[in-house]
Amino acid sequence: MSRRDAELVETNRVLTIPNIISIIRLAGVPLFLWLVLGPEADGWAFGLLMLSGFTDWVDGYLARRLNQTSKVGEILDPVADRLYILAVVFGLAWRDIIPWWLAFLLPARDLFLWGLVPLLRTRGYSALPVHFLGKAATANLLYAFPLLLLGDGDGVVATLAEVFGWAFAIWGTGLYWWAGLLYAWQVRKLMADHERRAVAPDVG
Repeated sequence: MSRRDAELVETNRVLTIPNIISIIRLAGVPLFLWLVLGPEADGWAFGLLMLSGFTDWVDGYLARRLNQTSKVGEILDPVADRLYILAVVFGLAWRDIIPWWLAFLLPARDLFLWGLVPLLRTRGYSALPVHFLGKAATANLLYAFPLLLLGDGDGVVATLAEVFGWAFAIWGTGLYWWAGLLYAWQVRKLMADHERRAVAPDVG
């Protein structure tokens, strides 16, 4: 661990630069849906998704660089990612760019994990730590959907975008559910360890 990482301190502050960026990202979710479903301004919608992906990296970088990590930021960042995924799959399914089964498959994974939260809370845990597989899955999906949107057209660029978009979408969906099953396994392990400690004799 570097000295900088060791000096990072989580705070309860809300109005930090990374959190403001995350709030702006959240404000882009309804704007994206309007662009896709209203005027069908796919170029602007594509640009908004690319900007969202860039600012997703920026807010994490600034949180570490400026020592502004916070509990609020740990909630805002994944919530923004999930809402963008939900907005994009709904918008693309409504436009018949992706099938509806895919639009339901991704939120179903999140519903599955949210159902595990009460089990964690009964054992004193607030949430599971985010692991690399979950981040990789989200990154794949955030690459996939802008490409699929760009692929809804004619020409070589649209064809290539559609091919690469579906490649990222297939890998991303698989990793997304794989990460979900790993989270479920972690919950099962935490519950088992908690029960084991509860029944173990006190020899202290």
